[in-house]
Amino acid sequence: MADKIRIGVLGASGYTGADLVRLAARHPAMEIAVLTANSHAGKPMRDVFQHLSHIELPDLVTIEDAPWNEVDAVFCGLPHGTTQAITKEIFEKHPQTKIIDMSADFRLRDPAVYKEWYGLDHMATDIQGEAVYGLTELYRDAIREARLIACPGCYPTAVLLALVPLAKAAMIDASDIVIDAKSGVSGAGRSLKENTLFCEAGEGLSPYAVGKHRHMAEIEQEIGTAAGVPDLRVNFTPHLIPMSRGELCTSYVRLADGASARDLRHHLLETYAGEPFVTVADEDVLPRTQMVRGSNYVVVNVVPDRIPGRAIVISTLDNLVKGSAGQAIQNFNVAYGIDETTGIEQLPLFP
Repeated sequence: MADKIRIGVLGASGYTGADLVRLAARHPAMEIAVLTANSHAGKPMRDVFQHLSHIELPDLVTIEDAPWNEVDAVFCGLPHGTTQAITKEIFEKHPQTKIIDMSADFRLRDPAVYKEWYGLDHMATDIQGEAVYGLTELYRDAIREARLIACPGCYPTAVLLALVPLAKAAMIDASDIVIDAKSGVSGAGRSLKENTLFCEAGEGLSPYAVGKHRHMAEIEQEIGTAAGVPDLRVNFTPHLIPMSRGELCTSYVRLADGASARDLRHHLLETYAGEPFVTVADEDVLPRTQMVRGSNYVVVNVVPDRIPGRAIVISTLDNLVKGSAGQAIQNFNVAYGIDETTGIEQLPLFP
């Protein structure tokens, strides 16, 4: 492609930023022009991530020194609370630039809900209304026209792709959902935390943020919207599992009158027919993280519960790809009118 789209990556020294760079480096329509990482500014990217030493990349710079006027699209991989100010500045000073945010700062439509869950006043409420929730399969048409795309969290992506079609079709009781979720350690980010040390996380399984995980707000927002249930509440418990990447969510749902688990599965098959990255597994196949590792795929399936009137919906994805960087590139492709699968066609790694 003669005229490539120049991109910048905010927070390129994190796991999400690194996976974005890994995928973008082989994207035929992208040129990586700017990489920021304040704590590693001045270093070559290969010094921070040696697995990227095979390719030529710009050196890391501070956010303040980044030439945003030289990029067409910015991917934000910063922690929540740190994205808003720089996003607002880029949005206002560079009106031709598209922003694809992988943080949580623009996912929640109500700033009061954002403050409730994240403990911070939202500093960019004047552009919050411009943000489109970036779950590609559900908001593709809006993403095509958006300048600010708020990519979902990894847990919401897995849960919502499995449950939103069922809630929207009134096939399940949206007020009675129990979600058991498990994620690899990379979901906690690259900064040093005691609970992700090898001796703390290895050879064990541990729940965290029980009853208060911030991704609950996204899940409730989107399922509530689909079901027409304001102030929806779900039961969601995440667990840390000792592997680098991957995520599996098991959702227990109450069936609407007359619906069966087979009906739910058939509806998901109809919903995702033709979707490049969502696979409904064969009837007797249970989704496993090994089916999606390193890829942008999501695998879902529905199993009858032994309790009458209930079903179990299982979904799995790679938290760094479809759960973050891969979905961001999928949204980039949609926003720029590029074939949606470009740059993210990789099949899962196995074993």
